[in-house]
Amino acid sequence: MSDESRPFRTAAVIPAAGRGVRLGPGAPKALRALNGTPMLIHAVRAMAASRAVSLVVVVAPPDGATEVKHLLAEHALPDRTDFLVVPGGESRQESVKLGLDALPPGFDVVLVHDAARPLVPVDTVDAVIEAVREGAPAVVPALPLADTVKQVEPRADGSPEPVVATPERARLRAVQTPQGFDHDTLVRAHESVTENVTDDAGMIEQLGLPVVVVPGHEEAFKVTRPLDLVLAEAVLARRRANDGF
Repeated sequence: MSDESRPFRTAAVIPAAGRGVRLGPGAPKALRALNGTPMLIHAVRAMAASRAVSLVVVVAPPDGATEVKHLLAEHALPDRTDFLVVPGGESRQESVKLGLDALPPGFDVVLVHDAARPLVPVDTVDAVIEAVREGAPAVVPALPLADTVKQVEPRADGSPEPVVATPERARLRAVQTPQGFDHDTLVRAHESVTENVTDDAGMIEQLGLPVVVVPGHEEAFKVTRPLDLVLAEAVLARRRANDGF
């Protein structure tokens, strides 16, 4: 089969090795219950909801791979999607690299999705995949900012921080996940960008390659604080009422 006629194959990597300290003590953030189901399961289902995604790789806490495997086995997941669990590393970047290393050959598009964004709609997932298929090396979903942003000079002693600049809000976006990548480009980024970065798209930027933005969704917010859990529960309740989700 020629490259022109070969179908694109898409895999999703979900780094879920973080502890989530802002949610307080207890289980890792990805394993916290949301409507009685761990956030991780919601995130896995969100990726598998896209018919383009044929494999989901979950990167578990280094000592929690067995627990996560049992968790996936206990919950209903789409039969058309394969699932793989691998132990993670000490940093998010290392965990994503371990997830990439675990991918079998033949995948052209890779999604990297935060387990703490359990409610991303499938339309957003599909939009990211489509933009990569159309030739973008890296794609991020993002939303315009509602608030004015100030750049400040941080103060370690807790004293008031002086404002040094006010960026033009119209040019700023709040980035979400899943972020989508050409497989070979993302592998090259993880092999050559060694300093820790906040997201994988930033690694592509360091390679000097373009990153493009597609519209994000307000329900793809990141659950990091107790109040976010309340909001996520409300979103799920609305989905159940409106869509039978």
